[in-house]
Formats: sequence, structure tokens, C-alpha cells
Amino acid sequence: MELKRIVEKINPKEIINMKNTEIIGISYNSKTIKSHEIFVCLKGEHVDGHDFAQMAFEKGAAALVCEKPLNIEIPQLIVESTQSAIADLADCFYRSPSKSLNLIGVTGTNGKTSVTHLIQKIMEYNKQKCGIIGTLGYKLHSEGDYFEAKHTTPQAPELQATLDRILQNEIDNVVMEVSSHSLDQHRVKNCAFKGAVFTNLTQDHLDYHITMENYFNSKAKLFEGLADNTFAVINLDDKWGKRFLERTSKKAWVKTYAIKKTADVMAQNVEFKADGAKFTCVTGNKSLDIKLHLNGLFSIYNALAAITTALCMGVDLETIKEALEGTRGVSGRFEIVHANPMVIVDYAHTPDGLDNILRAARELVSDGGELICLFGCGGNRDATKRPKMGKIAQELSDKIIITSDNPRSEDPKQIISDIMAGLEGVNPKSVYVEIDRGDAIKLLKKISKPEDVLVVAGKGHEDYQILKDKTIHFDDREEVVKAFTE
Repeated sequence: MELKRIVEKINPKEIINMKNTEIIGISYNSKTIKSHEIFVCLKGEHVDGHDFAQMAFEKGAAALVCEKPLNIEIPQLIVESTQSAIADLADCFYRSPSKSLNLIGVTGTNGKTSVTHLIQKIMEYNKQKCGIIGTLGYKLHSEGDYFEAKHTTPQAPELQATLDRILQNEIDNVVMEVSSHSLDQHRVKNCAFKGAVFTNLTQDHLDYHITMENYFNSKAKLFEGLADNTFAVINLDDKWGKRFLERTSKKAWVKTYAIKKTADVMAQNVEFKADGAKFTCVTGNKSLDIKLHLNGLFSIYNALAAITTALCMGVDLETIKEALEGTRGVSGRFEIVHANPMVIVDYAHTPDGLDNILRAARELVSDGGELICLFGCGGNRDATKRPKMGKIAQELSDKIIITSDNPRSEDPKQIISDIMAGLEGVNPKSVYVEIDRGDAIKLLKKISKPEDVLVVAGKGHEDYQILKDKTIHFDDREEVVKAFTE
């Protein structure tokens, strides 16, 4: 693409050393930039891309997008915000692929991954192709392999490239997890969303957003930006649901779902058994019994979000029922990896997420059995949720093991101390501490009985652990199988 076309798209406030040249790609990483790519000087939480512009130039950058003039003799497009400009640039470079797709964005603290996978399954049961983008990566169909993604919602160049790849594979529908960071950092700017889905809003990412109000405002951008002939799906039971309704663009039409309140789509007669949850889905004058291979009240809410979205996309309720009843769990989400005792691995890493998982697991504990929870909290993240998670784990479990999650650059002992600040006393027969997560899983086996239900929370699908000076391979599921089969 010629540089002059990019200039027209991002409309810089100043242009320095302008010379039309061919641009073959977009980069914001000076280590991996290729010759004839345009380098965008992104300003992040910890590094400033302007400091690496010289390196990018030396490696062949054809032009720069920056927020201030630099002493480098190549074209420079000066903009107010490089975070915003990179989204414009990416959309231009890949020729706005989202405009040719039915793109559905799912946002919320918990449930995004499960909801996107359920929607994908429903669309495929309806004989429509549907791609998926999210925490686990992206894939073109439900039986395909995941392609790696660095973020829940990729940076704008990777996102637009992925949407373009999906379009080139003749796939019309895409369901995507939309994180608060991506909305705040303009990663999804220019994405033409056909629909937006709200799951729930509870404490998370306050290390970044500082307040829940800021967190909400970031999420609300997805709904404010909806255009004509689009829809919003909102969880009316969530205490933030009404505010999302108020912030939704008047151009969009809205469908609500709930269990406790009156909504467009409701779940009634909810039952939980060891092999899954059952409920009656009621919408308008239609009702249908649905049996899930998933458990917990949160799974009912995830199913309702997917059902409501599919109805908005024209799928009939009978097809939706067939799809949901034929769907198994998502990797690392309430995933049962061992029986007798039952060991459940889950990604729950927020107070609300842990509360949901433990309440669902409690339903599976038989007479004489106990509920045991192993968990930790990530380092360099919102520290205020640590004592809250400790309190929840202690109140809802019979025994707890506190261990490391991804400590990053923080001292694991300090993280554990923060968690323990939320405990009501420390009984050595019910509260255990083991810093090494692998050893903690071995301890889990030692203190459990065959009739117990064990929850290993926090990492779910992740197959790595981030330490102070390195990242190592670590998969809770592998470690559980190893420990319980030795």
C-alpha cells in the first residue's frame, strides 16, 4: 500500500520528510520489524515506542507514526495518539474486513470465552461458518486448531489481519471476546460490530482501571458505538445491566436475558446434577427444556447469553437447543481432569469467578465428601482482590491450599500474605500454604479422599507460569494428572 493512502486515512496533524513509498506491513515492535514496514511508536504502560524508532529505522522501517517529531530522516506522520492511529492504519491496510462480516463482540468480567464458544457451536449447528477470537487464540471453526494470540483481544494490526484471514476463508460470522483494555486502547476501533453482548461486571483489572466506574466506562464503549441495524444482548440480573442498557446506542435494538428478573429470554426450573444443568428456556410464547453438559449457575447465564445472541441472528430455538445439548465444556473452564476424587481445573481468577466456581462445585460434593480449593493470585495485578478471594475460598470450601499463580516480579510470599489477610483465622487442619504450585497440587492429592471434589483455580487453559526472571512450562491439567496417577 502506498504511504499517501495511509496519510489520507489517519489524517496526521503534521507530516515530516514526506515521500511516497510502498508500505508492506505494520509494526510496533522494533525487534521484529521488516524492511519497508511502517513503524508505529506505541506508548504503553512500561515502554515508549518513540525510544525504539531509531532501531526500527536501522532495520528498514519505511516511515514512522509518532506523537512528536524525531531526528530520523524518513517520513514521519505526527498524530495525537499512536494507539488510535494504529487502529486506523490497520483498518486501512487490511481494507476494513469487519464491514464484510457479522462480527459479534462479547464483553464482561467472566464468561466471555465460554459464551463465544457456545455461540460458535450454535451457528455451526445452523449450518453457518463462524470464526472465533479470544483468550485461547483464534480458530476458523469449532473443530479446528487454535492459532496463538498474545492478548484476549489482539492489537489492531493482528486483529485486522485475523479478520481478513477469516474473510478470505469465506467465513461470514465471527464472535470475539472484547476486553476492557482493548476498548480503552482503541484496538477495536473501526470494527463494525453487528452485535454486542454483556455477560457481567465484577472486580478485575483495577491495577489498570483504578476504579469500577472507569472499568465500566471502558466496557460501555462497545455498546455506545453500535450503528444502525445492530443489536445488544444484556444480562439484566447483573447490577450493572441497567447502566449498560442506558449507554447502548439508540440505533441498536436490545434483547435482555435473566434468571431472576423478567427479560426477553429467561431460564426457569433450573436444576443441577452431577452430569450437568437443566433448565426451561422461555422466550415470548415459546418454551423449551434444555440439558447442558455444563454445571453451575454461571453456565446457565453463559447459555442464556448465547441463546439470546443466536435468536438475534435468526437461529430458531430448536436448533439452539440441539447445539447446546451437543456441546461439551471449553478448555480450562470447569474442566474435570480426574475422577475419584473429582478434580476441576478452572480459569477463575477474580473474586466473583472464584465464588461462582466454588458454588457450582459444591453442588457436586456427595455425602461424606469435602470441597477443597487450591488457588493463588497473579503478581503485578490488582492486589485489592487478594484478601477478597481468600475470604471467599475459606467461606465456601472445607479446606484451602494457597499457592502461587503467575507471581511475575512480585514476591510470592507477599502475594500469599495479602490473600491470607482476608481469612478468619488460620486452622492448620483446613488452611495450607505451599508456594510451589506443583508441590501444592501434590499436597492436594495427599489431603483429599476419593469422595471429595477438588478445585484448582486461577490458570485454567494456561500452559505456562510467569516467574520473576523467566516463563516456564506449567499446565494445571498436566500436573493434576501426573500427581493423581503416580
